[in-house]
Amino acid sequence: MVAIWIIIAVLFLALELHHMAFFAVFVAAGAGGGAIVAAIAPSQHVLQIAVAIAVATIGVLAVRPYVSRAFARHGAASVVHGVHGGLVGAEVLTLDEIATHTPGHIRLLGETWLAVTKDGTTIAPGVLVHVTDIAGTTLTVKPVATEETS
Repeated sequence: MVAIWIIIAVLFLALELHHMAFFAVFVAAGAGGGAIVAAIAPSQHVLQIAVAIAVATIGVLAVRPYVSRAFARHGAASVVHGVHGGLVGAEVLTLDEIATHTPGHIRLLGETWLAVTKDGTTIAPGVLVHVTDIAGTTLTVKPVATEETS
């Protein structure tokens, strides 16, 4: 049973690394607690489950808020919300000139992305733009100023 608890812990740690929402890490900690109980009392399945649930619940309710705040203070400079992993809806600055048929670049979440305009306008470097669409690895952007007037 110890091996099963360890497998559960590893799977939830992998899930946490993918999402960084600070829920799965506490489920993994709960599975670790279940593994410890399984090593000490292999026939006490109910106790193993109770310890796993207790550790996960305490972690989510008591520890997660502090961890989330710490990562919010020391994490990436921008946080975006919306579809496509938060890309659509983000407001960022252009790095170079962007046009419909000549892709330029923007920096979003610490990465440089190709960007084009949809309406044929050309956007200068250093302009605040709004991501309106995504196709593959190319983002469609619109200047924030023109978006507010339309």
